[in-house]
Amino acid sequence: MNVRELMLSWEKASERSLEEEKYQVRLSKRDASRLEALAGLYPGMKKTEVISQLLVAALDEVERQMPYKPGNKVVALDEMGDPLYEDVGLTPRYQRLRQQHFHATNDVKNG
Repeated sequence: MNVRELMLSWEKASERSLEEEKYQVRLSKRDASRLEALAGLYPGMKKTEVISQLLVAALDEVERQMPYKPGNKVVALDEMGDPLYEDVGLTPRYQRLRQQHFHATNDVKNG
């Protein structure tokens, strides 16, 4: 790694730390031992990094698995001309809440 690459990595790290929120969690002994085992497999990583990356992966998977529940309102047509119905399940509500919390967090940091 040259000095320029090092400085770019520092810049990215400092940007990330400004955008991060801190949370405290309690883990069962079983889950704590699983976390310790994972951290032991990757000694170059801090436990907090392992936790963060696991949480990101889990949240991404939750978003992918959120079920679509078709409503009655047609919102578009697909490439075959078949109707696509609005999603009246949890996904639209989740997306609105996610946006609200994201904006509220940014407003607090910027205000």
